[in-house]
Amino acid sequence: MSTPKDMRYSKEHEWVKVEDGKARIGITHFAQAELGDIVFVELPEVGAEIKADEPFGSVESVKTVSELYAPINGTVTEVNEDLDDSPEFVNESPYEKAWMIVVEPADAEEIENLMTSEQYDEMTQED
Repeated sequence: MSTPKDMRYSKEHEWVKVEDGKARIGITHFAQAELGDIVFVELPEVGAEIKADEPFGSVESVKTVSELYAPINGTVTEVNEDLDDSPEFVNESPYEKAWMIVVEPADAEEIENLMTSEQYDEMTQED
């Protein structure tokens, strides 16, 4: 699966897509492939403050539990409740159905400091 070019990426394998001034966040195809079959997703509540490089939730796979790290600072405005009943969306559709949260960014410029798809692909090929 190719890395979408209309998103930005963190070193912790989260993606950010800007839509109408808000940031939609999820985990990358690379991350879900490394984790294996996802069986549970824990996400913050609407209104929660997230801080860049700090955990905001977790994903549990048959192999391990992995924390989700916020790529930017902001306030959660929406949570993907479909993942409560269908955590497998993370494996099946990491960039579409499995978005995790939508955030009102504290500083939109933070998004520009994240990696482009080309930079992210280069990083994951080194791993």
